[in-house]
Amino acid sequence: MEAAVSPNTILWLAFAVAFMFGAIAQKTHFCTMGAVADIVNMGDWSRMRMWLLAIGVAILGSAALHGAGLIDLGKSIYRTPNFTWLSYLVGGACFGVGMVLASGCGGKTLIRIGGGNLKSLVVFLVLGLVAYMTMRGVFGVFRVNVLEKAVITFPGGQDIPALLVALGMEAKTAFLLAVIVIGGGLTAFSLLKRDFWTLDNLLAGFGIGLSVVAAWYVSGHLGYLAEHPDTLEEAFIATNSGRMEALSFVAPQAYTLELLMLWSDTSRTVTFAIATALGVIAGSFAWSIVTRGFRWEGFAGIEDTANHLLGAALMGFGGVVAMGCTVGQGISGFSTLALGSIVTFLAIVAGAAATLKFQYWRMMRKA
Repeated sequence: MEAAVSPNTILWLAFAVAFMFGAIAQKTHFCTMGAVADIVNMGDWSRMRMWLLAIGVAILGSAALHGAGLIDLGKSIYRTPNFTWLSYLVGGACFGVGMVLASGCGGKTLIRIGGGNLKSLVVFLVLGLVAYMTMRGVFGVFRVNVLEKAVITFPGGQDIPALLVALGMEAKTAFLLAVIVIGGGLTAFSLLKRDFWTLDNLLAGFGIGLSVVAAWYVSGHLGYLAEHPDTLEEAFIATNSGRMEALSFVAPQAYTLELLMLWSDTSRTVTFAIATALGVIAGSFAWSIVTRGFRWEGFAGIEDTANHLLGAALMGFGGVVAMGCTVGQGISGFSTLALGSIVTFLAIVAGAAATLKFQYWRMMRKA
């Protein structure tokens, strides 16, 4: 059985979805690190409401696709039975610390590259290298032998609806309840604040959230094969994980570097993840050029360089350990209502907030 569309079509659609993500994020200054910083430093929740609205919209939209039978959220990497709690906590916290030091998360790194930021290009290279080392290299041994040993297995799955079913609730009721309470609650929390109703805030929240929904549709529906002609098994076209994927920006940077380094190896091809990483850069670049916002930017000095290098390494390590970043786990994973994604989201926020407070304390000491 063949998929309804070709692999090249899937890749171009993935690129298009990510292009819109990059353009929207560049226009609206969507930044998850900035969202935490605004709360810690100024008590301003506007950018956090952007992020929470994007999560809420992604949950509602993904649930709609799932309920209509167009995708199966259980076939993502997030709803696995194994709840590796230590990996989520350690990886999330490391990523949160890293994104403050590196002036933005993995997604923001790609966005800033498109805007001419050379610091982010260095972050991209280091993040991708360390992420690859954590997937398959020296850090991978520690990840598998230490962090992933701390695991709780939920036979029915680690997503909130499955956990409610395990407590005795009927499956359809559990799913609707979780979607309405969590997805609807986050959306309402963001929109009930009248000051939040600006074009950029609404465009960021709805645009970023719907980008994740569109990515699920492209990968999980259009790219779905009930029976691959070579393996005779279920498959998803052009994904690195072999499962359906949405937007995530740590492992894709590693895969992009791998492809560039092993370009002559014909077995290495552009994948869904690589297409989305390139799409974000292209979308951000296009918006920067159209609005004349493209600006070259470099490091301010040795300390700035050191912070970005360390931050990039922590994000590369933490993003792989936690199975995602502020977008990968914080929106895409969260949209599946996986408990691990929620824990990772909280760990990222906690790590970022603690680092911001430490930086403030250090600055006051110097003053």
